[in-house]
Amino acid sequence: MKDFKRYAVYYAPRRGDFAEAAADWLGWDVATGKPRLQPDLPGLPRALADLTVAPRKYGFHGTIKAPFRLAEGASESDLQTATAGLARRLAPARMPGLRLAWLGGFLALIPDGDEAGLTALGAEVVRGLDGLRAPLTPEERARRKPDRLTVRQRELLDQWGYPHVMELFRFHLTLSDDLPEDEILPVAEVAQDWFAPVLPQPFVVEDLCLFGEDMLGRFNLIGRHALTG
Repeated sequence: MKDFKRYAVYYAPRRGDFAEAAADWLGWDVATGKPRLQPDLPGLPRALADLTVAPRKYGFHGTIKAPFRLAEGASESDLQTATAGLARRLAPARMPGLRLAWLGGFLALIPDGDEAGLTALGAEVVRGLDGLRAPLTPEERARRKPDRLTVRQRELLDQWGYPHVMELFRFHLTLSDDLPEDEILPVAEVAQDWFAPVLPQPFVVEDLCLFGEDMLGRFNLIGRHALTG
């Protein structure tokens, strides 16, 4: 059994073609906690492993509650129980599908359609689990570069430990590192071809997935709780 230094609540697809394609693309299987052999895809400017260094350790995921340390006196069991309780109360978030997008530096899949239900879900999870989150240390806060944040983002960072929550929540599934401009189009074209056959329609966030960050800095799926509210 692994020890974890931080926890997070993510979306991760259930087993199937979409999950398999995503694990192969990033080279890390969150369900097994093992590396995957990344495909040699024609058209890429560099090896896929060189284009996906940053997102690989997190695995394929969409953040719902960003990584945090447990509060003093709280246990992983407490977190599992609280996450399961939220999942029994909250309903799935449904959107027509996913599309490829360029998010100012990296490629990602983002939802198509109205995200109001997903934003509300994210807010409930952030609020519902915050009592189990340890306060940010000065070093953790500094890593978020508060001087580059807006006033509202700094307020959210100080209240919830992360600046991109509540009305500023923007769900995405990261597919690459930050890329130079000349690599954006070729990587996007290859990614579109790779994921198009397996993209879910509709796209449904149907679970709260509890992840743990192991001592090597890699994130592992440790609990999947179906949204049944």
